[in-house]
Amino acid sequence: MGRHFGNLAKVRHVITYSLSPFEQKAFPNYFSKGIPNMWRRFSASFFKVAPPMTLMYLTYTWGNNAHKQSKRKNPADYENDE
Repeated sequence: MGRHFGNLAKVRHVITYSLSPFEQKAFPNYFSKGIPNMWRRFSASFFKVAPPMTLMYLTYTWGNNAHKQSKRKNPADYENDE
């Protein structure tokens, strides 16, 4: 019934290296390189992302408030109804 998954093709002249998970460090250079790199990425993209998101949020809330206000009834239209 054909080949099993994982043995579908024979690849030649490709060398792969691997390291056992038991020999790896779980968080190498996490505090010395990871946190500064995360701060650098955050500060580089914040001013590209925050202004459009703020503008869209303000537009969305303005639109919702304008819609709610336009759906309200005017009390002056019903003053003489009895």
